[in-house]
Amino acid sequence: MFHKALWLLEKRSRRGFRGYPVATVAFYGPDDRRATKVAVGIVPAEGAAADPLRRWSSAHTDARSDAGIVRQISEFIETHTAKSVVLVDRILGCPHEQGIDYPEGAACPQCPFWANRDRWSGELLR
Repeated sequence: MFHKALWLLEKRSRRGFRGYPVATVAFYGPDDRRATKVAVGIVPAEGAAADPLRRWSSAHTDARSDAGIVRQISEFIETHTAKSVVLVDRILGCPHEQGIDYPEGAACPQCPFWANRDRWSGELLR
């Protein structure tokens, strides 16, 4: 279920693949209920890496329901003339980055919810 602010992006994602460039929109948060970070990448062609990639953060609100962030995401996607939008329907994991915010291979000390959890299903691994 998407938040109201994301309705237009969700509608665009339901149209399916319409060609490249493709905008990918992923949400991250300290648990599976509140997104504090959004990463949007523009994939210019099949097999290419997302470039450019932009991130937005929100410390006090859910980024999915922050109209200002959603507006900026929409503007970013339009600026890069994405023909397709891929929007995940869940929070994909911790907003902190391995090797930057905490050591590679370790669990994030700030987000214990994601330790030993599959980021795609949300199920515990052990």
